[in-house]
Amino acid sequence: MSCSKLGNLPELTYDVIKYFQNDYSTLHSCVLVNRLWCRLAIPLLWENPFSIPTENYNFIEIYLHNLNGELKTKFNEHEINEILLPSNTLFNYPSFIKYLDLLKFSTSVRKWFYNAKIINLKLVEDTKKLITISLLKIFIENEVNLHTFEININNYIIYIEDILELTLQNPNFIRNIKNLKISILTRFRNNGSLIDNLILQVIKLHQNLKKVILSYYNLPFYQSLLLSKDYNCSNTLNIITLYQVNFSGINKIFEQLNVLESVHIIHCENLNTSFIQQILNLTKPFKLKSLFINAISNIDESLLLLLQKSGGYLKNFSVDRLTYFESELIQQILALVMKYCKNIEFLGIYGITYENVYPVLNLIENIKQNLNCLSVSCVLDNSTSSILLQNLGQILPSKLEYLDLTLGIEISDFKVFLKNTQGTFIKKLLIRDSIRKTNYNLLRHLKKYIMKEKRVRYLNFRNLHKELFDYRDIVKEFKSHNVRVQKYNDLHFDMYQFMQKLD
Repeated sequence: MSCSKLGNLPELTYDVIKYFQNDYSTLHSCVLVNRLWCRLAIPLLWENPFSIPTENYNFIEIYLHNLNGELKTKFNEHEINEILLPSNTLFNYPSFIKYLDLLKFSTSVRKWFYNAKIINLKLVEDTKKLITISLLKIFIENEVNLHTFEININNYIIYIEDILELTLQNPNFIRNIKNLKISILTRFRNNGSLIDNLILQVIKLHQNLKKVILSYYNLPFYQSLLLSKDYNCSNTLNIITLYQVNFSGINKIFEQLNVLESVHIIHCENLNTSFIQQILNLTKPFKLKSLFINAISNIDESLLLLLQKSGGYLKNFSVDRLTYFESELIQQILALVMKYCKNIEFLGIYGITYENVYPVLNLIENIKQNLNCLSVSCVLDNSTSSILLQNLGQILPSKLEYLDLTLGIEISDFKVFLKNTQGTFIKKLLIRDSIRKTNYNLLRHLKKYIMKEKRVRYLNFRNLHKELFDYRDIVKEFKSHNVRVQKYNDLHFDMYQFMQKLD
């Protein structure tokens, strides 16, 4: 159907354009078709601008066009150049916003501020604060109805107290939020008690918290939030992620959460009998979707009972530093995961030894029907790495989103691995040689089995000294075959982003 025919059917046209909701390049093209398409595409382009992956933050200047007289006066006092602010705009862009993540919001303002070359450097912090608060006021004055509002507390967000106080001064702004999400991911905070109190006030006013990420040890706050009837979490909270929380002294936090659909436990302390027994005593299903354990988890045999109770729900599983655990317990854990956890999509096993390399391989083979992301590392032992490389390729699924290998690499073993993975497409492949400073002989095999066969979209190989991204000519050569070599750290698993996406 041609564009002109679609133009006569506005509802159908909108349905077509909405299909490209997160395809920003296509939406920009839609804006140029005609007036109708422009009017339909612009709101989609502006509903989540702070999350668009770009280094261009000039859209903030368009928002600032909507400053009222009082705020314009303050901008003049801070010597903000009026040339930065457009004199006229075609749409009321602030009214379109639907998603507001405070961390991305704060980061975007900070980056725009430094790119905009604000004149008065003596008032840097005051001016950044003014811009941040002014933008939020613009959204509030436009009476926006947010689909999702994410409050992220970490070491990178600024002016959080002022932001929370402003939202509390405008209760309708909070009540009109459809989905409220809270993430607390910092151990040490200035004015921590004050911020906690402000967050609790927001939740109490909203009365419909759906998702929360809690981290580290702040027992009074957690218990107030989860157990008190004031915040209505027992009837609204669907998703809870606990990251590096110390479970010592925490009692009955799950009993009253009546609509809980997902629990994610990641590198928490004291995941032992006293805490697990509380879960085992629950009469309702305990939908444990993620379980990451390491040395501080202080696990014991009660974990085996937890896997039996909730293993069918588990989608993400990781064990870090296998050498810290008793060999027999690890063998039992791997066996139970293989038996009860058939829906695993993310698997991370780190510190694989000769004793458990075959159980790990058996586990991978038995869960591969749903496996999407795999990250493994071996101890500094060539024999263990050799066994893994010689056997891993032939048991991988036909498609992986992410594969991350850290091991000692011998050329012959690596060649076997690459040959055996010829039937697997891997979107992101990271390989790290943990023993050698240089291993240039691997490059020709990477070119033969990965570059020329186009079985990988994003790639990085690194050793103790350098990484593939450091060689521009090689990066260009791979790119010519539609394989993008990127920085190791840009491709590597990001725990913060992972937790934000959990559902």
